[in-house]
Amino acid sequence: MNSPLPVRLPVLAVLRDRDFRGIWYVGSLFEFARRTEMLALSWLILQLTDSYLQLSLVLVFNNLPRPALSLFTGLIAEMFDRRLILAYAQGVNTIAAAAILGVFIWDIEMIRAWHVYMVIFVQGGIKALEDPSRRTAILDIVGADRLVNALSLDVISNTAGKMIGPLFGGFLIAVADFQGAYVFIISIHLVNLVLASRLKIPRFGGVRRQEPIWKSLIVGVRYALGSRELLGMLYVTIIMNALAFPVQQFVPAVGRDHLNVGVGLVGVLVAAEGVGQLAGAGVLAISSNIRSRGLVFVAGSLLVLLVVILFVWSPWFMLSFLLLSLGGLGQAAFGTMQSTITMLAAPPEMRGRMMGVLSECIGIGTILGTLEIGVIAAVVSIQWSLSVNALVGLVMVAPVLAMSSLVGKSPGESAVALAED
Repeated sequence: MNSPLPVRLPVLAVLRDRDFRGIWYVGSLFEFARRTEMLALSWLILQLTDSYLQLSLVLVFNNLPRPALSLFTGLIAEMFDRRLILAYAQGVNTIAAAAILGVFIWDIEMIRAWHVYMVIFVQGGIKALEDPSRRTAILDIVGADRLVNALSLDVISNTAGKMIGPLFGGFLIAVADFQGAYVFIISIHLVNLVLASRLKIPRFGGVRRQEPIWKSLIVGVRYALGSRELLGMLYVTIIMNALAFPVQQFVPAVGRDHLNVGVGLVGVLVAAEGVGQLAGAGVLAISSNIRSRGLVFVAGSLLVLLVVILFVWSPWFMLSFLLLSLGGLGQAAFGTMQSTITMLAAPPEMRGRMMGVLSECIGIGTILGTLEIGVIAAVVSIQWSLSVNALVGLVMVAPVLAMSSLVGKSPGESAVALAED
């Protein structure tokens, strides 16, 4: 054959990079353990409190650190050794999981909702720290030309964790109760801690200015506000995290109370979104030159919102599974292009801060939206709460097609223009 396979499939060239494979493995195990633990803790809260509002607080506390930390974690990703950041983050996750297991072993009757919220809060802070460091490291390892393929693989690994984690979580709780599930979770954390400590990540390659931290933060926010492309992406990000993505936190409630299934099938239902997301990320990973990244990003958002409306009223388990799988396709497009646009629309010295701004928007949207959904669900119903919010999201995303340069423009053009000003 005249053309070698890696040229025809760019994703294979990315996977041949040993340093990328290392950080990819760490991200994969991180997400797998996190999703397993989120299912376990969400089911625990549902069993302890039987409250939609308190179930929503799991996701709220998980995202609560983001608004306070995200702008700083972007700077931290630029200023410190990212290998050490990822290793320390994994160590803290291990300790937090061990604390929950300790309470289970000592006396499971002692477990209270606030124990769960405290642990999930710590893990949320770690996630806010981990994201900018890991994703900017991916760019420095693979370069801008291979970034979409690398981030597609990152989405695939996150999706695999999102899909397999709840399956394992539901199965382990059904077979070995919460103690058995947490022994497994801690084992994964320990393996990942070893892998994270052995990563090889290039030192930051951009121009780091010697300026006060608050001035650096202001510069980052001002840059984001000055780019219509970034501003459009951040606007859609807030809408999606407030009005669409919280549905994942309420899938256990929909499964138990609307579809009348137990924890094993609830795990299958939570994993459904990952099936479609894995397929979508796979298609993006083997794509060689996607120019309409903003259009893919917005189209994925609209698909997710539409699926939420249909899913919450589905009367059959299998239809619900298929709908959530379809929504996963939209999430793959959204997640891959969100990070790609963020990093390619900013110059190298701004990328860490832009990832911090992105994380800030995710945190604010998730906290406000999840709380609002939980309150309405407790007063009215879970179906009306989720479907009305998704309908509002569809209306709010539509203006981006006309008002933002996000659609129809390749990320990077605005970065060049602003850098020349």
